[in-house]
Amino acid sequence: MNRAPLITIAIVASLIDNAVAQEFSIFPKGEKSANTHNTGTVWLHELAASDSIFNYSTAFATFAAGAKLDWHLHPGGQILMVTEGVGFYQERGEPIQIVRKGDVIKCRPNVVHWHGATPSGHFSYIATSPTQKGKTKWLERVTDEAYGSTNVPIADAAKPQDEIIALSKRKWLWMADKNVYSLGTLFDEKSVFVHMGGTWGKSNELEVIKSGSIWYKKAEVYSASVNVFGNTAILLSDIDLVAVVGGNEVTNPFMVTEVYLKENGQWKMGSLTFSRLMRPVKLMGNIK
Repeated sequence: MNRAPLITIAIVASLIDNAVAQEFSIFPKGEKSANTHNTGTVWLHELAASDSIFNYSTAFATFAAGAKLDWHLHPGGQILMVTEGVGFYQERGEPIQIVRKGDVIKCRPNVVHWHGATPSGHFSYIATSPTQKGKTKWLERVTDEAYGSTNVPIADAAKPQDEIIALSKRKWLWMADKNVYSLGTLFDEKSVFVHMGGTWGKSNELEVIKSGSIWYKKAEVYSASVNVFGNTAILLSDIDLVAVVGGNEVTNPFMVTEVYLKENGQWKMGSLTFSRLMRPVKLMGNIK
């Protein structure tokens, strides 16, 4: 156990050289755009085409950092539901808006606008548009001057600390649900997991979760703090962990250290360390 800090440092150094971006969406990215109506890398996946009953289409779009659509309009309007990342949205004659995961944008019919990712990270949304009034009308490219005219610092807009805390919360839910698919995309291939009973890598951790050898039944988080150093983030969480180990349910207080690295707009986990605290367990009552 005394080697854990050295292992963590080694893993972070390795990740800086070898991390690869991962997607955490429930939808596939789809096909890469041919850059006919956009600059940069954009993927599009049609979720549902319009038909004789439903006269609107729904699609999922993913933008790499710096990618953006040309100016365009929708005769029937459009609704955008941001699912990941931080992006830009601008209507003709109006300032650029910063939009984030969870935002819903209503673009009125025939309003000329554009949208895309920030220079520093990816951006995804679900778009739905009525089709009975006609298809999208594409206009001119977005100039570099227009793209760079925002007065909001991108680092502030992205709020990396909030991203990490939200991602950690999803990770605890995935562990409780034994969702090894989502966890497999989150964990780096060289990630290390330090438990009270031993230290192992990604494949062993996923097998432990899948088999139920350790069931992370519930993590009650009392406090969480994040320090970001460039593309590396370290999250410290004070938790009570309810786990089923070998068929026996146990509850322990832990300080959990999570190390993440951001590469091409995505965070991956490089290390997860459980350190038992001396304080009493705070969580009361039965856990269902």
